[in-house]
Amino acid sequence: MHLRAAIFDLDGTLLDSLHDIGAAMNHALATQGLPVHPLASYRHFVGNGIQMTVARSLPSGREELHPAVLSTFRAFYAEHMLDHTRPFPGVPEVLARLRDQGVKLAVLSNKADATTRQLVADLLPDVRFDAVYGERDGVPRKPDPTAALGIAAELGVKPGHCAFIGDTAVDMETACAAGMYGVGVTWGFRDEAELQSHGARVLARTSDELLQILSGAPRVAP
Repeated sequence: MHLRAAIFDLDGTLLDSLHDIGAAMNHALATQGLPVHPLASYRHFVGNGIQMTVARSLPSGREELHPAVLSTFRAFYAEHMLDHTRPFPGVPEVLARLRDQGVKLAVLSNKADATTRQLVADLLPDVRFDAVYGERDGVPRKPDPTAALGIAAELGVKPGHCAFIGDTAVDMETACAAGMYGVGVTWGFRDEAELQSHGARVLARTSDELLQILSGAPRVAP
């Protein structure tokens, strides 16, 4: 793989956001008189967009409350998404080093587009990304490869020269479907077995390992 671009997932990959996501969802559930979940449970609820996270959080038989829980979640999360969320240790340094090496950087999340952009701007202000996208109307969510391929085209990079870095099966499936080099990070929301079984080409267990993996890929001219 001749690396020219690196596309990163957001939650669980660049940002440690589980506490704020779980707290907001538990608030929304409690507002409707529904049982809440331990924060660790949200490791398995997130990844496919907020609509699916709400569906996974609701008790069986209470699907009619989906719109109300979703609305309350969005309002609460908008006010509290920066309470505890921070970049994972070493991540800003990895991004800076890659940028210095001439690698184009992008973010692709299943989180709402405006929220994705805000979090990146607020928590990674010193990193110059070439593209940042969340979920947008008319664009299929990951693992559909449409958005990832669109980023590659926008950056002028062939998919085979892109790494796709993430922490869930959704991200590894996206990488495979887009013909990109899937790098699974193990500090996020899912375990190594899930990443490997869904197509990860290599695993990074620390930010230093991630930098070594991506820096070790040979370069090609723009």
